[in-house]
Amino acid sequence: MSAPDSGPGTAAAPGARRRPPRRLTRTAVVLASCLAVLVAAVVVAVRALGQEPTVTLLANWTGGDEQIFRRTVIDPFERKYHIHVDYQGSSAESQVLSADVESGTPPDVAVLTGPGELAAYAGQKQLQPVEDLISGDAFSASWATPLNGHVYWFPLKADLKSIVWYPAGTGGQRLKQAAGRPDQWCLGMGSGATSGWPGTDWIEDILLQQSGPRTYEQWARGKLSWRDARVQRAWTTWGHMVGAGGPRALVLRALRTEYQNASGLLTRKQCTLEHQASFIRNRTAWQDADGRYVPSGRLIPGATAHDTWEVSGDLAALLHSTPAARKLIRYLASTEAQRNWSAGESGFTVDSRARPDSGADGASAAWHRSLAATLLDDRAVHCFDASDAMPPSVRDAFAEAAIEFLAHPGRLDDLLTGLDALRGAHGLTWVPSVCDRS
Repeated sequence: MSAPDSGPGTAAAPGARRRPPRRLTRTAVVLASCLAVLVAAVVVAVRALGQEPTVTLLANWTGGDEQIFRRTVIDPFERKYHIHVDYQGSSAESQVLSADVESGTPPDVAVLTGPGELAAYAGQKQLQPVEDLISGDAFSASWATPLNGHVYWFPLKADLKSIVWYPAGTGGQRLKQAAGRPDQWCLGMGSGATSGWPGTDWIEDILLQQSGPRTYEQWARGKLSWRDARVQRAWTTWGHMVGAGGPRALVLRALRTEYQNASGLLTRKQCTLEHQASFIRNRTAWQDADGRYVPSGRLIPGATAHDTWEVSGDLAALLHSTPAARKLIRYLASTEAQRNWSAGESGFTVDSRARPDSGADGASAAWHRSLAATLLDDRAVHCFDASDAMPPSVRDAFAEAAIEFLAHPGRLDDLLTGLDALRGAHGLTWVPSVCDRS
């Protein structure tokens, strides 16, 4: 029970705290409110004047993905370090970065999907080493690949690619029967300036599953001819599976469908299976179908590899070594950021310190836990997306060849001869490692 107020002229008990007059209390509240408003105004003014430390960041996340990235990664960084992140999201980030570098105004930090593209920038002295900003035991050499004695990138987000999605209830024999019918594959080759990459994913994965990681790594590093029988077999296997050169309507459907809309063909009951990376898991069509996945090697004819996975990643690199940019790189490589990004089922980490069972609270679905565990499994073999690891000129020609082959498979010899000639061009930078074990 509170003691009563002491009346006028009444002495307070020894040690008692006097309650301030109500007028003073109101004054203090008003002053505190004004101070809070003043502080907020100063923060806004400082940012407007450009006096707050700022770091520029380019990545490919837009729309909903950008919102997730801002909420789970950028906002916590800004609150923690009081550094403003000027974020630019673009689905054509490679073209944007190339133009920015050419004009002399590159971002401080860039997140790209291709180690081959980053290796080219490193060769041009556009990237800064980051090995002193990341933990040495967080990422394997296939993810944070040493190049000329330095590490120039590391994965912020990772995905599995050697998987096939199917609706719940389509297991067993029905699944294998569907895989043998070209019209049952949900395939979209469109992707703006990078159209064709869904086809390269197919061919890469088939080669990996049929011929193993050693052959795959030789080819991805430019040490194996495109006309090698094993490489040709991967192309022709893909052609048979998806009906290359087959019914005109089927081929046109694949060529005219954007990759992000391929899952919608499932809703219209035009197909049953989709060979696509784990990032496709949140598409509405697969959520409505209670989508499940199976390792692609179980459905690829002639597959002999076991527990071997093609993977992809969004790789962070440093272009300007400013204090703010270095803090951002260090944060992106931290267990905190890696865990935050993967906890909301927005991506996966391959940081061994940030396993889902060590605190991530969003990975509740069984398939999500399974995919995350596969990416972190030391017993499995993980090979980076081959075309992403190739020099940009080879990567782009590969994607164009995949489109041409789908429409005209009889041109395969010419296409492979052209790719082989490009492989031998001077001045190309090939990454030294693609698979974590081969």
